[in-house]
Amino acid sequence: MALKQISSNKCFGGLQKVFEHDSVELKCKMKFAIYLPPKTETGKCPALYWLSGLTCTEQNFISKSGYHQAASEHGLVVIAPDTSPRGCNIKGEEETWDFGTGAGFYVDASEDPWKTNYRMYSYVTEELPQLINTNFPVDPKRMSIFGHSMGGHGALICALKNPGKYKSVSAFAPICNPVLCPWGKKAFSGYLGTDQSKWEAYDATHLVKSYPDTQLDILIDQGKDDQFLSDGQLLPDNFIAACTEKKIPVVFRLQEGYDHSYYFIATFITDHIRHHAKYLNA
Repeated sequence: MALKQISSNKCFGGLQKVFEHDSVELKCKMKFAIYLPPKTETGKCPALYWLSGLTCTEQNFISKSGYHQAASEHGLVVIAPDTSPRGCNIKGEEETWDFGTGAGFYVDASEDPWKTNYRMYSYVTEELPQLINTNFPVDPKRMSIFGHSMGGHGALICALKNPGKYKSVSAFAPICNPVLCPWGKKAFSGYLGTDQSKWEAYDATHLVKSYPDTQLDILIDQGKDDQFLSDGQLLPDNFIAACTEKKIPVVFRLQEGYDHSYYFIATFITDHIRHHAKYLNA
């Protein structure tokens, strides 16, 4: 599969690159960002996948989070895909910011007209890792995932639906229980239809209840002054309760004074890189 390099910039001794490719799953051109730390010059490195939130592209994380220094020091290849298919000309995909373009919700849609292109779950768990493993110096057996908001939801469900695939998972202000929040209800009814039992297959709080073992160390940071927390969009308490019941270790840190923005992410990003490096470099 041909990769077209869009940009390349040296950063902390490594290279921050952006590529474009024709996606088989999404049936459109997709961009992803990839950081190659200096260690990739001498061997294969672990891969850490970042999933962004609503309205984002591959650009937000690489330009705002300040992750490069920690990724360089720990020798991690960091991959940040886009958040939805692009330019599919589906009626309604550009109408609202929380559904359609920039809002793929990391599900495989089962409803028309979305089901042909909106297959972000298969894209981030199957197609993209295969593409990365084939074209870059990464160790396919060492892979982890993290994300923010809608992408925090994505990271949690990818890890919970695939026991053993990811060495670790973490999230910033994730949408923890989408079947019960306005964003989730809107997205899931559009992509997955009205049968709510289908929704639970993409809900971290439900998935954790049937997770087969406890070998997953979860780190979550949540800003206490996050407007979406008080609006009932994120519902971390439901997820924490489900993890506690299943005895799955989760470190949940409520951060005083922080909101939902990339200023919050930038503050704690090094802790998250360190969390993943502990498992990826073990």
